Amino acid sequence: MIDRLTAFAAELRDVGIPVSLAEMIDAAEALEHADLGTPQALRAALGATMVKQARHRPAFDAAFDVFFGLSSPVKGDGDPEELDEDMLRIQLAEALVNDDLDEVRRLLQAAVQRYAGVDPTRPVGGRYHQYRVLRSIDADRLREMLLAALAPTDDTLEERLQMAATDRMIGTVREEVRGEVLRRLIAERGAEDVARSVRTPLVEHIELQHGTREEIKAVEEAVAPLARRLATRLSQRRRHGKRGRLDVRRTIRRSLAHGGAMLEPSFRPPRLAKPEIVVLCDVSGSMATFARFTLQLTHAIRSELSNVRSFAFIDGVEEVTALFRPGADFESALTAMATETDVVRGDGHSDYGRAFAEFVERYGSAITPRTTLIVTGDARTNFREPGAEAFAEMVDLARAVFWLNPERTRYWNTGDSVMARYAEFCDEVEEVRSLAHLERFVERVALPTATARSERRATAQPAGTGNRWNW
Repeated sequence: MIDRLTAFAAELRDVGIPVSLAEMIDAAEALEHADLGTPQALRAALGATMVKQARHRPAFDAAFDVFFGLSSPVKGDGDPEELDEDMLRIQLAEALVNDDLDEVRRLLQAAVQRYAGVDPTRPVGGRYHQYRVLRSIDADRLREMLLAALAPTDDTLEERLQMAATDRMIGTVREEVRGEVLRRLIAERGAEDVARSVRTPLVEHIELQHGTREEIKAVEEAVAPLARRLATRLSQRRRHGKRGRLDVRRTIRRSLAHGGAMLEPSFRPPRLAKPEIVVLCDVSGSMATFARFTLQLTHAIRSELSNVRSFAFIDGVEEVTALFRPGADFESALTAMATETDVVRGDGHSDYGRAFAEFVERYGSAITPRTTLIVTGDARTNFREPGAEAFAEMVDLARAVFWLNPERTRYWNTGDSVMARYAEFCDEVEEVRSLAHLERFVERVALPTATARSERRATAQPAGTGNRWNW
């Protein structure tokens, strides 16, 4: 059991869930008091000792099912070759309506054996095998059969209850198929290999540009608490930041109590000015999802920032700061940005050159020597003029300039991407594809060092000697 617990903890760490040695000891002690024959009790004991954040729970549950959560299989009878798809659905619908779970499991065991295509010579693919079985069962046709088997009614409430019961039955089928596929794979390949093939990514590691609808919904739910936690951390670090300059007068006065020995140096309180931030977001189709979360996270922590102004652009640029004011409904603000602002002036495709030139003309005064300019975009210009000169004017006005690109680095400067043209003007260009990347970046920018931008650039590599940006 200890070996299995150790492998389980290693899998959690690989997923990204922090599990310390102390937490492993707590988990081992919890096992002494848990009913090891009951997966629910074991899940509760390990979850209480190894999971510290609610958003990590889905990844924990996925790994737990592989290492501990699968019940013993029900022995099936009969030849699965004799069970065609139509007969499978008929018998399965009958067993579900009669609430005969053992029969359901025997039928699905036969279905997995026939349709899953589990082959020791192929790579482990838990989700692929589940898909093959569920495709053969055809959940839509099975739902129709279940609804037909239930007594038809004209009562709206009764009809809704029947629909809910049918959905639960379909959910049972999906879970049983998943469990049977995992049992077979674990028997052939081992828990560690199977766990890697069915990992559930942590919310903060989901790629904002390519997440599924369910994953994006989970990210949206995580943004608000993440912003609150980040704001609290920023506030604490401001209050307890590094000490300021030496206070000579107070230090000398203190030294008099020690015969002139300066044993207790005194320091002035640090003067940490809150930064001014201007966010310039590409909200075109390819960037809409990433821009959404950039705006949401930045404005959720604006209580800790003295001055945050936001601008959106496609082939025109508009200020959207007022739309995302504190207390405003974020969904309504997004709708207003799409319908009430004039960010589309031409064909609705990104035009960085036109947007940058218009920003300098209309909003150039928004950037001051105290401003940190953050640009979010994939730098794909649709083969139009990049507007490097206008961007350089914006850079000259700012204290620091950061560019966040949600594309993988290997795709930069391919096709119509001109990332290198902009990168030479920026202090940093970063690949930011998830909430974890965005969180680390916002925290660093919101707590800038006292070093001026000109001083940082003075120590950078000279032009032509290498990259001056982080790739």
